[in-house]
Amino acid sequence: MAEYIKEIRGFVGTRPLILVGSTIIALNSNNEILLQHRSDTEEWGLPGGAMEIGESLEQTAARELFEETGLSANHFTFLELLSGPQLYFKYPNGDEVYNVISVFLAEETYGEIVMSDGESLDLKYFSAKDLPSNIDERAQLIINKHFL
Repeated sequence: MAEYIKEIRGFVGTRPLILVGSTIIALNSNNEILLQHRSDTEEWGLPGGAMEIGESLEQTAARELFEETGLSANHFTFLELLSGPQLYFKYPNGDEVYNVISVFLAEETYGEIVMSDGESLDLKYFSAKDLPSNIDERAQLIINKHFL
């Protein structure tokens, strides 16, 4: 979690925050989607996270992709901006958020898949038609909209 968010949490506790961030769709050569098995929720989701002070949404996407997967991309294509009550989330520790999510497609990804930030239990590519049963609702919403 970014220091900024930790500082805000120190003031408001677990009360709902509006968090702006980026989610990344990274595909392999078989057009399969890279999913992250998250250590905090134990659900599968798309890589992504909260914007840090001074970042653009695209910079957030690039940083989060690298931090969570070890991958980089030559280009990011903005797909959509999501917000609303369906993006409310309550973390297992009680923190509540309303997400404002910019969705990016990572193009021409390169690097080696690595789990180094402690946020992942696993990283794996899945066909959009054969996703794990314990997929995060927000990830499912994005995948349904762009692949099904």
